Amino acid sequence: MNFEVSATDTGMDRLDRYLQLQLPEMSRSRLQDLIKEGLVLVNDKKIKPSAELRAGDKISLTIPEPVSTEVVAQDIPIDVLYEDADLIVINKASGIVVHPAAGNPDGTLVNALLHHCDDLSGIGGEVRPGIVHRLDKDTSGCMVVAKHDRSHALLAEQFAHRRISKLYLAAVNGIPKERSGRIENMIGRHPVDRKRMAVLFDGTGKNAVTEWKMLCEAQGCALILNTLLTGRTHQIRVHMRDVLQCPILGDSLYGHPPKQKVKVARLMLHAWRLAFDHPITLKRMEFKAAIPDDFRPWLAQTSLE
Repeated sequence: MNFEVSATDTGMDRLDRYLQLQLPEMSRSRLQDLIKEGLVLVNDKKIKPSAELRAGDKISLTIPEPVSTEVVAQDIPIDVLYEDADLIVINKASGIVVHPAAGNPDGTLVNALLHHCDDLSGIGGEVRPGIVHRLDKDTSGCMVVAKHDRSHALLAEQFAHRRISKLYLAAVNGIPKERSGRIENMIGRHPVDRKRMAVLFDGTGKNAVTEWKMLCEAQGCALILNTLLTGRTHQIRVHMRDVLQCPILGDSLYGHPPKQKVKVARLMLHAWRLAFDHPITLKRMEFKAAIPDDFRPWLAQTSLE
């Protein structure tokens, strides 16, 4: 693939920026990797991603075929809410890990998607699904996954700029003192227990914003509708415990389930609704994941479906 820079081209201040304008389907980080690997030449020479271009520069770009990922495809059932050539939206079951990692080398959602999707065109040079956002292992509900670099980059941009609508249901231990509110603070790694996150007051951490509303109560516990305006690790779990003083039922990391008022078999957190602009067609898309039967004691008190 070849380009010749003209005096009227934009993005000439950086090679990576120029290429991204020419190839919007590729992420800037992917293009930077190709430049560093020597697969982009300017006037037959290797240069840095930040190199400034001049009119008349000749650029050659080689995009290698996606390589097979080391993650194996596994025939694991998944609940597909929507799928096309650019993305797939699923209702993730509680108990399944999203991505292989230490302690969970297989049996994950990524393994399942590799088996299910036969039209992956590569994310970052690998044949794999593009995980745009994650749900904890024991959280169920809506997730969107990209099938190629352009879709991945544009969906990630929507998440970064808060153009994604995410509604979660959480059954919590106890009844909040108020009926609704907005929580905004800083969340970061717990200073002692590194497996946990916590609200921090020392100027560190990342801004976390949750709007919440109590929908009903049953057996001394409340059902909370959470609108997630940022996507920090364990954000709702931390906000329910540290701010509302009502940890989510079944939360073994933050809530001490044996001492909770209602005994449940899972973390009672469900990604109920998800809305975003389709990265290619720009059409607004809205999805709803069926509320699991575990929430039945509270659903009987509401009109939710």
